[in-house]
Amino acid sequence: MARKFLYLIAFLIVLTIAALVIYRLFPLQIMRTALIPSSNYAALPDVQADRYRDPAMWLARPDQPDNPGRWVPPGEAPTKQDKVAVFYIHPTSYINRAAWNAPLNDAAANELATVFLRGQATAFNGIGKIWAPRYRQATFGAFLTNRLDSEKALNLAYRDVSAAFDEFQHEIGPDMPIILVGHSQGSLHLARLLRERVAGKPIAKRIIAAYVVGWPISRRTDLPLMGLPECERQDQAGCILSWQSFADPADTTMITDVFDSTIGFNGQPRKGTPMICTNPITGTPGSTAPAAANRGTLVPSADLKTATNQPGLVSARCSGRGFLLIGPPPPGFTSYILPGNNFHVFDYSLFWSNIRADAARRAAAFGLK
Repeated sequence: MARKFLYLIAFLIVLTIAALVIYRLFPLQIMRTALIPSSNYAALPDVQADRYRDPAMWLARPDQPDNPGRWVPPGEAPTKQDKVAVFYIHPTSYINRAAWNAPLNDAAANELATVFLRGQATAFNGIGKIWAPRYRQATFGAFLTNRLDSEKALNLAYRDVSAAFDEFQHEIGPDMPIILVGHSQGSLHLARLLRERVAGKPIAKRIIAAYVVGWPISRRTDLPLMGLPECERQDQAGCILSWQSFADPADTTMITDVFDSTIGFNGQPRKGTPMICTNPITGTPGSTAPAAANRGTLVPSADLKTATNQPGLVSARCSGRGFLLIGPPPPGFTSYILPGNNFHVFDYSLFWSNIRADAARRAAAFGLK
């Protein structure tokens, strides 16, 4: 599932940013040449949890000067909230074929990861402190091949995330409530983290919510092994939210075709199974909300490094097997929209203020004042 789905995302992104006339001739060959590392995977040592005691190992942590996790859009009052710890796993930001995994000090990958962090994790800084580890993420090219190298790259990335999660728990102590947040490749690792490090463990009782966004989660074959139920109510704590955003007219067949060819966490085929679709405006599954109910969308600048917060731009409704449809493409979004009207890059920023309110409601339901 991991390779196939991220292969799709990589393919879509390349299509959007490359010369389409060339890709009509030799799409797969060019992508493989441009993005798959030419060398064999070379085993790298695991990062130990205590390595994450170094502040340089984090894109964001509460004691970091100029912490990007504290960013808020103009007009939004910054908050200082110490009751919740937020563990955020960023999406893929390394597209270099020089290595199967991103070096921790890769400037371009870290800069793009910080851009994603500002548009995603900051929705939670009204209720908690943001912790966002650097990790040796798998490069996009790892998802364009069935070579064993790609699986090794994904496993290394996950082990980094797991080590960072160990240090995160050490730093926050045994009692602080937790919100888990991921997107795309980050949600792939978050889903595994839920299976291996949360399900059936005492820490599960400390999870306010897990936002596994931009990644398909089958209600039948995946959810039962992830340790938490799907969020059914907006005032429910200890549950999982997930969605994938498309504008109208939406063409989701490229995702469903891949999804239906994979095997779920329980060893059964995902074919035909429904996916979790949480409406981030209402905080409930399978629901519909008008644009007027959207408290604020982050409309990005051309370089994606800042944004303005505009209410009432985007509606949301869960449709079909579990895709979130947002109506016509909203104004201000002209770049990074993927084929099929896929708004994958903007899964969080489309609903930034509603997600902010959602996290606060779930923290209150958890028992925090």
